[in-house]
Amino acid sequence: MASEHPAGDTKYKRLLLKLSGGAFRGPDSGGIHWPTVGRIADEIRDAQALGAEIAIVVGGGNIWRGQDAAAEGMERAAADYAGMVATVINALALQDALESRDVDTRVQTAIDMREVAEPFIRRRATRHLEKGRVVIFGAGTGNPFFTSDTAGVLRALEIGADVIMKATDVDGVYDSDPDHNSNATLLREITHLDVLNRDLRVMDATAISLAKDNKLPIIVFNMNVPGNIIRCIRGESIGTTVQ
Repeated sequence: MASEHPAGDTKYKRLLLKLSGGAFRGPDSGGIHWPTVGRIADEIRDAQALGAEIAIVVGGGNIWRGQDAAAEGMERAAADYAGMVATVINALALQDALESRDVDTRVQTAIDMREVAEPFIRRRATRHLEKGRVVIFGAGTGNPFFTSDTAGVLRALEIGADVIMKATDVDGVYDSDPDHNSNATLLREITHLDVLNRDLRVMDATAISLAKDNKLPIIVFNMNVPGNIIRCIRGESIGTTVQ
């Protein structure tokens, strides 16, 4: 079916934005930093106004990290389920920020919690996008032992996204850790296979392998630079493209 919200000045008609939990905490050490959430919502609103169909997968590391809890002795599956609930908190916060800016938004979750969100239904999510709504996916894949990065790639493939845009706090993918190596070089383009072979940790290996097998490009960019979401959608050369 043809989109009811046709793309305008954009390279990508339909995209999935992957926001880590860290994107929600801003300069704080944890929790939700509301001015940062508001700035993200402003950028998403402006990007959608260009005509792009936008879906979002959120992490929950600003509230809960399942791996950390498991390391302290909590049973891993239970720790991961708690982390999925944390992602829903972020999804609802972002939904509220977007709707306060008159952006029609739906939250869908992989774990059924109908009082606060729709269950994930692929065809319904696609229809929301066609109608010009932003769709936020929470609760990861609904399964323990999978990261929100894997959920991001999975949902991008399910909705037929042209690209997955991974928001980070650095300018892209480097050949080594820029926090520990002042000579680290930003890689503008790299293949999925190189990411795996060089263990560059763009996303976890499961997510990268899934993207590779389905030829899904990934753009890694700095979310802290205002306007970068729109630059990505327009196809400007920022960050790192994995393809």
